Amino acid sequence: MYKIMTPGPTNVSQAVMDARSRWFPNPDVDISFCEEYRQVCLKLAGLMHTENEVFIMDGEGILGLEAACASLTEPGDRVLVIDNGIYGKGFADFVSMYGGNPVLYTTDYRRPVATYELARFLEKDHDFKYATVVHCDTPSGVLNNISEICPLLKSHGILTVVDSVSAMFGAEFRMDDWQIDLACGGSQKALSAPPGLTFVAVSRDALSAMENRHIPIASFYCNILAFRNYYRDKWFPYTMPASDIYGLGEAVDIVMADKDRTKRHAHIAGALRNAVTSAGLSLYLEDGFSPTVTVINVPEGLKADDIIENMKENYGILISGSFDYLSGKVLRIGHMGSCANPKDVAETLYALDKTLCSLGFRCKCDMQKAFENGLIYS
Repeated sequence: MYKIMTPGPTNVSQAVMDARSRWFPNPDVDISFCEEYRQVCLKLAGLMHTENEVFIMDGEGILGLEAACASLTEPGDRVLVIDNGIYGKGFADFVSMYGGNPVLYTTDYRRPVATYELARFLEKDHDFKYATVVHCDTPSGVLNNISEICPLLKSHGILTVVDSVSAMFGAEFRMDDWQIDLACGGSQKALSAPPGLTFVAVSRDALSAMENRHIPIASFYCNILAFRNYYRDKWFPYTMPASDIYGLGEAVDIVMADKDRTKRHAHIAGALRNAVTSAGLSLYLEDGFSPTVTVINVPEGLKADDIIENMKENYGILISGSFDYLSGKVLRIGHMGSCANPKDVAETLYALDKTLCSLGFRCKCDMQKAFENGLIYS
């Protein structure tokens, strides 16, 4: 066993594991399960600050992203894909898959989207059915200001789809206030439940767009409308994973009880980044740092895989590299959900410090102490 300090999946508490081991009824026919499912959905809606419907779907977070595009996209629809990261760009594949025409708005991958520049673009072209934007683009750790971006899009009559899988519950998220039409989250990030579930919150405008399509949704499993009347009919479109839902419910209760979670995430993230840069390492981003993940450039002459394997084997701590154009170039430390605590982050920085030293890179300061001092004095 080892401690997971990756940007998802995260460590799972014993309470969540115990909840997953409960006896469960037949979720297809026992309406008591439907009631429990409903309660978890309502609690998620409260945490997301929305009065919109929330549906939990059986699949990892990417299912929610594809389901959003599958349910909204009709052949020929122009869709604005806000691209300042690997996941942001990835929405274009889902749009194309369902016959849409993705139009990429590409910006600097080392910075968050500048709202004023997007506003200038939209003045010239805003004929889009919906737009996609990633809250935290996990491979780079950039956090986009969706509180400004989504109202701007809505002011032009554009529906908004937000991937907040890696930010939600670790960063501020207010669906209704920020005029988000379809929000996607996942179980394995700041909720600290096992991977396997996604949840989507859907506005009335988004539901109306799905209901008034000219052709049917070209998917069954990715069809959000299939859940629309589940509570009225006490029926699900497929057998729900009851144990996963019970675990998710316990994780949601833990998050609900953690009133200072967003402040804690931001505090820990800031102290970690200060410790890393004080030690002579550099951050990948120039601006827009997420409170849930920090991305560090691999020191010249070292290999990401060597650092990761050394930390896992010698210190029992797993961090991660990245992929696509960042493969082998960066290290990622997750500090989200259960991992956003001083003890685990301090131990991670101690292990990173010692590992780098063993591989020939000498830090300018003790990263663990710098982090702990940063928590005290910031």
